[in-house]
Amino acid sequence: MTTPSADPDPSDTPGLEEGNGVRPGDTPPSEAGTSGLSSHEAKEPSGAVNKAIPIAIVALVFLFVLFLLVRAAWPS
Repeated sequence: MTTPSADPDPSDTPGLEEGNGVRPGDTPPSEAGTSGLSSHEAKEPSGAVNKAIPIAIVALVFLFVLFLLVRAAWPS
């Protein structure tokens, strides 16, 4: 059994007029669909999460540097 061609020959396709046009009311021949999604795409994080992560990283670095400065200044 052979599979039908994704790009059929216009001379063999029923319902086409000269110039490969479709008669009014006719459905055009099916085409290979490549625009659909192939699988579920995960939702991206919200804008608040995208802003919170860098702020949290900067805050942790700031606290670590502050800890090092306080420890260095603490009398032994």
